[in-house]
Amino acid sequence: MSLIIKEVTTKKELKAWVKFPNVLYKKVPAYVPFLTVDEISTFTIDENPAFEYCDVKLLLAYRNNKIVGRIGGIINHAANKKWGQNRIRFTRFDFIDDFEVSKALFNEIVKWGKSFGYSEIVGPIGFHDMDHEGMLVEGFDELNMSITFYNYPYYVKHMEMLGLKKDIDWVEFQLKVPEKINPKLQKLNDFLSKRVDYELVRYTDRKVLEKDAYEAFKVIDEAFSILYGTVPLTDAVIDKAIKDNVSMMNLKYITSIKDKSGEIIGFAVLVPSIAKALKKSNGKLLPFGMFRLLRALQGRNDTLEMFFVAIKPEYQKKGIPVILINEMINVCIENGIKYCETGPELETNKDVQSLWKNFDDVRQHKRRRCWIKEI
Repeated sequence: MSLIIKEVTTKKELKAWVKFPNVLYKKVPAYVPFLTVDEISTFTIDENPAFEYCDVKLLLAYRNNKIVGRIGGIINHAANKKWGQNRIRFTRFDFIDDFEVSKALFNEIVKWGKSFGYSEIVGPIGFHDMDHEGMLVEGFDELNMSITFYNYPYYVKHMEMLGLKKDIDWVEFQLKVPEKINPKLQKLNDFLSKRVDYELVRYTDRKVLEKDAYEAFKVIDEAFSILYGTVPLTDAVIDKAIKDNVSMMNLKYITSIKDKSGEIIGFAVLVPSIAKALKKSNGKLLPFGMFRLLRALQGRNDTLEMFFVAIKPEYQKKGIPVILINEMINVCIENGIKYCETGPELETNKDVQSLWKNFDDVRQHKRRRCWIKEI
């Protein structure tokens, strides 16, 4: 039977679209599924405030009544306005190793973009910087993080056959936590602490974190504003992020730095890895998924994922990064953490990568790519 490309228009089709990778990568040890309910919410117009500035088209590919591929197209008006670009984005591009499938899906999104006068396509990249981005091009045997895409090695060949080229890469590092703090780092931290008028905040009360969270996200938004593909985080996007995440966070691994007026100038969110819990539950909350997630977040766990480490631009050269890193390492040592996963960092972001030298062993073990093509 011939290949059929169908637009997702019903809740049933959306659920099938979201769950397709769980079938495609079922036997892959390194694959970690996203939480199904979160992905469905992300692509439900009434639940994702990013639809205020984005248009979306979702497609499924069928052969013999079986799903063999999927893709999402995003017109991000906020990104095009900010960066002066004329682009559409693709996201969640998954397919069997059949070029007929990947070509048909991709060309349909290109056709959609061209119908509105857009001249470039980039991806995989989502609604904003808190969404998933980057196609895996190195590290296929490494366990994926809970916040990143997994894909087969053959995807790279398909991208090249489709005429796509590298636009930019992100790299990821696994950091081994030292058994004790580096004396040189501690000495530098102590010296800076005497010169910089600041307050280091460890959160023990969830209500205090909720109160600070909005201001903290504004710091994150400002610190990340110059990075590739970012868009300003709207109040509604921030509110949803706080609502979805703060109640489950392990407070031990969240730190902020405030200046003498009490304003947040730096913020770090590290999260106990839920990758294995998600994998075991295949992205589902029931019947035991929620229990596994809570156990991973609040129980014994030797690996942390770095969600955010952000410092206001005017403080980035004033020693605040050293103070924040020193605190993060101390917290890891106190709680028996062995490894930290950095998540994707732009390969050009050397300032951030220079901070990891304070860990025992630094291993760049994954690389992700955003592709581009004129259309």
